[in-house]
Amino acid sequence: MFEKLNLLIPFGNYIRNKSFQNFLFLAVIQSSNVLISIISMPLLIQSIGVDQFGLVNLALSVIILLNILVGFGYNLSAPREIAINQGDKEALSHVVSNVFSGKILLAVTATFLILVGAFGFNLFQEYRMILVFSVLLLFSEATLPLWFFQGMEKMKLVSIANIFSKLLFLMGIVLFIHSPEQSKWVNFLMGFFGLGINLLLLAYIHSFLGIQFYRPEFSAIWKSLKDNSLLFFSNLASHISISGGLIVLSFFAGAETLGMYSLAERVIMVLRLFPPFIFQAIIPNASRLYAEDLPAFFKFMKRVYKKVLVVGFFISAGAHFAAPFIVQVLSRSALEESVLYLKILALVPFLACLNVANVTMMMAADLRQLLFKASWLMCAFMIILSPILTAYFGPIGLCIAIISTEIMVFLICLGLLYRHNRTLFHGFYS
Repeated sequence: MFEKLNLLIPFGNYIRNKSFQNFLFLAVIQSSNVLISIISMPLLIQSIGVDQFGLVNLALSVIILLNILVGFGYNLSAPREIAINQGDKEALSHVVSNVFSGKILLAVTATFLILVGAFGFNLFQEYRMILVFSVLLLFSEATLPLWFFQGMEKMKLVSIANIFSKLLFLMGIVLFIHSPEQSKWVNFLMGFFGLGINLLLLAYIHSFLGIQFYRPEFSAIWKSLKDNSLLFFSNLASHISISGGLIVLSFFAGAETLGMYSLAERVIMVLRLFPPFIFQAIIPNASRLYAEDLPAFFKFMKRVYKKVLVVGFFISAGAHFAAPFIVQVLSRSALEESVLYLKILALVPFLACLNVANVTMMMAADLRQLLFKASWLMCAFMIILSPILTAYFGPIGLCIAIISTEIMVFLICLGLLYRHNRTLFHGFYS
């Protein structure tokens, strides 16, 4: 009996560990986002049709791209500032006020860019109103306090709130979206419920945690923007490379083709979340081992890398062979083009797993400049190759460009590590 208690006590301590809880609740948030995305796809395709579904996703791609501007690296830098000042309410209040003010100003700027582009330069004509109604998502991103709860190591509330907002969005689709003419309300509902829940979280931060909201300090906001610029451009380059395919395709294909492709792309982007999620899970331990025990670091990395590659292989193989079934379930019809695109793109999750070790080693060794170079070389490759292949081969050409980009970024990171830090390169790959 006492032996059993001895086993239970360490396990209980492990569960109460704040780092583990952060990891667990981040997993809950990510899983709920994936699940709601999968559930919403067949509902939307049946309600608004494949062509409008493609336009809704195209507008969402533009918004997500601009959300990189709204985030501006705060989601990476702000948790650290919050963690450092956990016990100082006055300092926390200034950090929170400045971060939210900065993000809201960036959301206003992004909204202005959309309105000028849509009505001043006649851009986004086919999905103009869908995009304009989607701007609420920018303010949902600006007011999302996930970074605050990460820094405070209190993720339970924000994870529950995230699930609740996604369930409200799902309910909104069922209740209000019934025809192609209502497609402009899809992203609006997502932004509306997200913003509403975020405002309630801000009220909780103020009323129950004692955080004050001060007037923005523009000098502090400007300094934070300069400090975060490298993170912003790295995130922007990575996002364009990974998720910019649908925007490229919009210049060469109609709404129906966009819908067929976006169905396959969304499935793959969900599966591609596996490598970044593994990176987030292992980077704290990897960083500690790198600083304290280099041989143990390499041993840990090799052990994790082998497992990641095996899981990545099965994810890609499963997506390839189950493509007809996946498309049938999500669209309630046999969309042969979507099946073809999904089978080709199924290689992406495995290829993305190849680079997990390189990126983890760069971050553990604080080689941010190398990561910045790799991100922009990857982006340049994608921007040059994807329009050429898409122009000649359509969506299949775009699929090939995306696969080629995943391979290229692995080779780029490999080359940068070999050139700038051979200790890491030989320690891991020898």
